[in-house]
Amino acid sequence: MARILIVEDEAHLAQGLQFNLQAEGHEAALAVDGEAALEVLRGGGFDAVVLDVMLPGKNGFAVARELRAAGNFVPLLMLTARSRAEDVVQGFAAGADDYLAKPFDLAVLLARLNALLRRMTWPHPAGAAGTGAQGEQAEFGFGGRRIDFDALELEAPERKVRLTLMEADLLRYLVKNRERIVSRKELLEQVWHVREDTDTRAIDNFIVRLRRYIEDDPSNPRYLQTVRGVGYRFAPNPKDEG
Repeated sequence: MARILIVEDEAHLAQGLQFNLQAEGHEAALAVDGEAALEVLRGGGFDAVVLDVMLPGKNGFAVARELRAAGNFVPLLMLTARSRAEDVVQGFAAGADDYLAKPFDLAVLLARLNALLRRMTWPHPAGAAGTGAQGEQAEFGFGGRRIDFDALELEAPERKVRLTLMEADLLRYLVKNRERIVSRKELLEQVWHVREDTDTRAIDNFIVRLRRYIEDDPSNPRYLQTVRGVGYRFAPNPKDEG
């Protein structure tokens, strides 16, 4: 059983979700706006949040950003009536782990939510070193840094950073494709699963955030390099290291 917070100002929808989640064996609490959600989540104790974007006062994007800035990495499933690719990517950049456009099928929402809950309980590998859940690489080290994909952590000199599921997914994709130029379109399709034309500046902003975690000097990146006009390349062994 998981404890889930539903942040939704449409009472009939919120109550319907609460009823169905409880029928699935979960404990479900309600918050009607962004401020109320942040206040409830300060106490911790939730396993996941279903977060609507269009809320009175602080919208879902702002709530997600504040949670992540405060070090709260509870899984976020974002609901949005605005299903444009730009809005989807903006949600991920704010810290969401998955999204679902309204109107949605209840079975799809439950499947997406259960997938997030399962990922947060993946165990560390007990068998082959270097592999984790579903055969994926569990850890990767480079330049005195270490990414633990299962624990959602990145260790850099003198600090440790918690990652969202989406940040870990993006880093995993870059690691798999290290030393290869990866286009913005490829990242949209393979990581965000967005297949329509969108403003790639949202991708650029997301990369900026990852550089703050990885680079000694984010303004002069060595590991997560920009290939002008094309995309990005992850270089775990920059040439200037010899």
